[in-house]
Amino acid sequence: MSKILGIDLGTTNSCMAVIEIGQPRVLENKEGMRTTPSIVAVGKNGERYVGVTAKRQAVTNPKNTIFSVKRLIGRRFSDSEVQKDKQLLPYEIREGAHNDVEIKIGDPSAGSGQAKWHKPAEISAMVLQKLKTDAEDKLGEKITDAIITVPAYFDDSQRKATKDAGEIAGLNVKRVINEPTAAALAYGFNKKKDEKIVVYDFGGGTFDISVLEVSEDTIEVKSTGGDTHLGGDDFDQKIIQYFVNE
Repeated sequence: MSKILGIDLGTTNSCMAVIEIGQPRVLENKEGMRTTPSIVAVGKNGERYVGVTAKRQAVTNPKNTIFSVKRLIGRRFSDSEVQKDKQLLPYEIREGAHNDVEIKIGDPSAGSGQAKWHKPAEISAMVLQKLKTDAEDKLGEKITDAIITVPAYFDDSQRKATKDAGEIAGLNVKRVINEPTAAALAYGFNKKKDEKIVVYDFGGGTFDISVLEVSEDTIEVKSTGGDTHLGGDDFDQKIIQYFVNE
């Protein structure tokens, strides 16, 4: 039976793991790193880069370097948060046919091939495709099944778009599970009996918190709250603004 790839598809970085002899093992990517920047870029030669290679050319090619796409996935273009992001992101976004978000990548004037508009799920799929390929190279076997984590407050549209991204990348997404639940499982809280615990996740795009009730065989999310615009990206903006004002 082929392994199921567990994927944390993060705003800033993504990580992948498999279970080996009952224990989780984080897999290194092709570059030998345990995390992969969630970044996609098209270079001046029209070639696509994903991960650390995309991040390396971000400063010289900002319009064609797509990052923090998790903040846009499954959202309506008219959402106030999307409009706020539109002012700050160096790449171009527009309204799609169904009030969804589309992202421009490739700029002929900059010599980086033909411009194309992609949905956030398609950009995320490029990151997932790299993780899948790197995992297959590392393990020496084909991977078809995956489990992907999402913030606990993600709505149905955001969860569906995340699942779509996995399927575009050629993965059969067995389940989309909440990040705090995954964290609780990873730390072995399910081995304890009848406890209420709090898990908070301070990420690149988001800050969220969940109250979980754990028992030997179940972990239940009792309550969740969060802010999609209180992550590292937002702290960066505040620091930048501070120095601009100075």
